[in-house]
Amino acid sequence: MADDFDQVALVVDWLDACRNRDLAALLDLYADDAKLECQCGQAKDSQGRAELESYWRPRLKTLAPAAFGLEEITPAAGSVVLDYLSYEGKPVRIAFSFTRDGKIQHTFCAPAGQTQREPAAGIVHQAD
Repeated sequence: MADDFDQVALVVDWLDACRNRDLAALLDLYADDAKLECQCGQAKDSQGRAELESYWRPRLKTLAPAAFGLEEITPAAGSVVLDYLSYEGKPVRIAFSFTRDGKIQHTFCAPAGQTQREPAAGIVHQAD
């Protein structure tokens, strides 16, 4: 469970960094050993700053007009679930877990409509 920071505000900062194509600001939101699990298209796991940079750099270069549009943010126990539009403008659900010092520790994303789990708790959700 995270302490003394607004988890939803951190996720909004994440969206803003993505919309602004600000790779440095985006990477600064993640813990040094953060893990990203992506089930959108070809499955991809990335861990650590260098791998996260390799994952995000090409995605931030070519954004669809509706990219990173907010659909819904839902706080959950120790995590936040975000429904948004991907860099391609496709509906995605992503679950965030955090470190105690207010960094993103783990994300798990999949296209909206697929079974989704929260990385922190291992809880399975069916996306709407």
